Amino acid sequence: MRRNNASRASLLAGAALAGAALAHAAPSRADDTGAQISAIEKQIRNLQGELGRMKRSLAKRDADVRAARAEAEAANRQAMSVSQRITNGTGQPLAPQPLSAPPGYMLGPAGPGGIPKYGPYVNVGGVPTPVIYPGPKLNRGQFELLGVRVTLGGFITADSIIRSRNETLDIASNFNNTIPYASSPNYHTPEFRESSRASRVSLLVEADADPVTKLTAYWEADFQGAGSSSNSGESNSYVLRERQLYAQISRNDWDFYVLGGQSYSLLTQNRIGIIPRQENTPLTIDAQFVPGFVWTRNVGIRFVKGFDDDRFDLGLSFESPQASYFTGGNGTGSLDGTVDATNTGSGTLNPDTSYSDDIAPDVILKATADPGLGHYELYGLARFLHDRTSVIGSGDNHTVLAGGGGGDAIVPLVPGKLELTASVLAGEGIGRYGSAQLPDATFSRTGAPQPLPEIIALAGLVAHPASRFDLYAYVGTEQITHRESYTEGKKGYGYGSPLYSNVGCDTEQPITSPLAQPCTANTSGVVQGTLGAWWRFLRGDYGTMQTGIQYSYTRKTAFEGVGGSPSTDDNMIFLSFRYLPFQ
Repeated sequence: MRRNNASRASLLAGAALAGAALAHAAPSRADDTGAQISAIEKQIRNLQGELGRMKRSLAKRDADVRAARAEAEAANRQAMSVSQRITNGTGQPLAPQPLSAPPGYMLGPAGPGGIPKYGPYVNVGGVPTPVIYPGPKLNRGQFELLGVRVTLGGFITADSIIRSRNETLDIASNFNNTIPYASSPNYHTPEFRESSRASRVSLLVEADADPVTKLTAYWEADFQGAGSSSNSGESNSYVLRERQLYAQISRNDWDFYVLGGQSYSLLTQNRIGIIPRQENTPLTIDAQFVPGFVWTRNVGIRFVKGFDDDRFDLGLSFESPQASYFTGGNGTGSLDGTVDATNTGSGTLNPDTSYSDDIAPDVILKATADPGLGHYELYGLARFLHDRTSVIGSGDNHTVLAGGGGGDAIVPLVPGKLELTASVLAGEGIGRYGSAQLPDATFSRTGAPQPLPEIIALAGLVAHPASRFDLYAYVGTEQITHRESYTEGKKGYGYGSPLYSNVGCDTEQPITSPLAQPCTANTSGVVQGTLGAWWRFLRGDYGTMQTGIQYSYTRKTAFEGVGGSPSTDDNMIFLSFRYLPFQ
């Protein structure tokens, strides 16, 4: 059209120049005037004819463009129809259907199952050219790179922590080991801290290998790692740590996926099915969540099969093991020799901590149901606790089966407004899966691992009174249900022995005093009640700005020993100010 406009301008300019030349010519005779006028009129008629032909040519071109657009739209509709026939609009592939191209079009090269991989194509000048139509809409924080979709996530947070007892902790509480008894000066000292270490970054990468195969990679990190130079003086220098890092391959036609890497344990409650990144974690500001919440984040490989359009899912995982043992002040037992159950890390393992001797992964089997009202789960756990007792010249290996089972549920009491969540895990040697981190085991008379019997339970209410508000309340507990101890030579061994001394637990005393009385205080249970709220006061295309508050009361009790059964508690308040740019 630009060339046609240029031609028309050239003709008009030529006519104008010709007219100007004739107008400025000096006539020699009067009768020449009539001839000149006739010549000008002829030029005008010729110009008018040329303009008419140009208009007709432009009109035909416009009609051709409209027809081409209509053909392209028809091809796009057929392509969308092909997609609908492939997935039936549900993501579940159907049997390939025979396709035909509209006049002037051809189908693209056949892909898996005979389905055109790129088609349809339009014939442009004898050259097959693929029809381009818009792909799926990208959300905020998403972009495509070489056929791979990338989603950015995370948030920046500024948190304040107030505790009635000094636990010397950051945003993640320790509900068992660091809540002090009255014997410690920390029991009488409150604690205030500010932290941005819960700030999080995440990266999700997704790609379609073919119409039924999807590849996914996910990385999530925060700043709750502590390096050797980390401090809270002039420059904190806390370090980035791995939260989740895994890859996944899914087959839609089989309703099946395999996940490998570090993720939330298969035991962690999901909101729907067994879908990664849909874990139903408590809404707390406290990064250790709530006692009674069942979870770990660790490395494993997971296999999940769906049934009946994912109304039912069955998952099996093999997860990296790690066991915690309690050894009393009298040692591991009455045997002559030593028990080897843990060793200090070396190489790329942390040399400042101990790692349990393990011979097999933790094995978890989980079934879920989403019948249309709520979400329900049943699961089982098998663990293989291992150690070795050694005497001069010989020794024995011990492997003890531990684990347990349980279930959980999410029930909508008022759909979209109020829901009840509840979970329970009961068994032996399951302490690592609870937020309070009670020990998994102690040692028997023979030096073999002795799993501790435990119940981990949580109940909560979550309300959404308005789109910008979330309210929550949880009550959770972790209880070692009975002692695992024995007596030998008037000495107590194991966990919770009545011969252990708790004499000094309730009297403040200098820690280094030679007169300090012992306080063994093996934890029998931890209970917490917590409530809080989130308010998203700004939300739009720029992301979400929100603030939150949480209060919790935690009580810890110990098995009775010499001097009684001590207890302690802690009141905690958390405040948070967060910006989520991609939500």
